Amino acid sequence: MQGKKIYQEKLFSNFQLSDRIPKQNFYRRLLGVLDLDYLYELTKRYYGHSRQKSIDPVVFFKL
Repeated sequence: MQGKKIYQEKLFSNFQLSDRIPKQNFYRRLLGVLDLDYLYELTKRYYGHSRQKSIDPVVFFKL
């Protein structure tokens, strides 16, 4: 079964990592222009439909 990661920012005593990353950071800008959602449709046939969910295909390709 194809998994999909849902990102939720976690708070640790008023600390948010995303606030510490500069606005002009390369990876932050890349995230704004790179859309990998098409991978869900392309990889759907390789995933089963029962049991345990697998890794999100977008996360897999980013790794």
